[in-house]
Amino acid sequence: MKTILRGLGTATPPLYATQEEAYAFFTSHFTLAPAEQDLYRRILLDGKIKGRYLGMDATTDALETDPDRLLARFLKFGRATAVVAARRALAEAGVETAEIVGLVVNTCTGYLCPGLSSYVAADLGLRTSIRYQDLVGMGCGAAVPNLEAAAGMLARSGEGPVLSLAVEICTATIFPSHEPELIVSNSIFGDGAAAAVLDLAPDDHPGGLARLVDFATGLFPQYREDLGYRTDGGRLRNHLSKRVPVIGAHTATEVASRLLARHGLSRNDIAWWAVHPGGTVVLAQVAKELELPDDALRFSYHVFENYGNMSSPSVLFVLREILDRGRPQPGQKGMLLAFGAGFSAFAALMEFAAD
Repeated sequence: MKTILRGLGTATPPLYATQEEAYAFFTSHFTLAPAEQDLYRRILLDGKIKGRYLGMDATTDALETDPDRLLARFLKFGRATAVVAARRALAEAGVETAEIVGLVVNTCTGYLCPGLSSYVAADLGLRTSIRYQDLVGMGCGAAVPNLEAAAGMLARSGEGPVLSLAVEICTATIFPSHEPELIVSNSIFGDGAAAAVLDLAPDDHPGGLARLVDFATGLFPQYREDLGYRTDGGRLRNHLSKRVPVIGAHTATEVASRLLARHGLSRNDIAWWAVHPGGTVVLAQVAKELELPDDALRFSYHVFENYGNMSSPSVLFVLREILDRGRPQPGQKGMLLAFGAGFSAFAALMEFAAD
């Protein structure tokens, strides 16, 4: 039996703000030094992102500093966005909620106990006997190990389907500050969720959208302090060093190369690259290190331009773009490649199929 992707759904909160609107907001609500205003201008007005979807009732929610209300907002929009993504994935897969036997949810933008899986399972009406896992704190790369955990759940139980959900409300961690790293964070991160329905299928006719062939992981603790959340007054505060684009590209390339070597493949054997759109600089660096053609990461750039960096769901938004606009041919191979806090990098090898 093979592990296949039967359905893939993405969703965002309803509120949308252009980068021009974000610039007007920050410059009108905060007293900024000339250098700070210039940095906001360069990112928001001169950068590649057009706008972002926000888990807020109104843009003034960005002024909220109370940790309890921030967590409540994370829960409200996290569960709602996750449910929409899940229903879209289930619809594409032709699967009813009653058929789902497993659930894996990952997030890094809010801590709950019980985890977000408890709320999503109830909202979707999943069976009470469902196997479930919450992956918390794995950062921007977490959608890939989430898929691996879901695939492992399938392999152990021998039954499916399993629902994999990556959910982030990054704007619940907005941290107004004069520090450049936080100005960058406030300017590029958006909110979203992505859901994948995984199942088992016969070797001779796997079907679905694609087959999940194998996974690889890399953990690089020597770079741990370059990227991740810290707590400050009970709130999550993003730390983002200037080295992240280089480190991200280096670690992602190492993990991708390891996975390719395991299967006797070269980079030229991969027709489709879904790389986490952490930013234009890191995407350019990944393409350089992997020696990819100029247009190989066009779908990653497209997601970044239209949604910003949504953390973990982003790479699955890229895969959705590849499926919809790239139209992979049966038998072509693809690679999911993501990286984040830890420092960590994750890769998944896929083979596209015709249903």
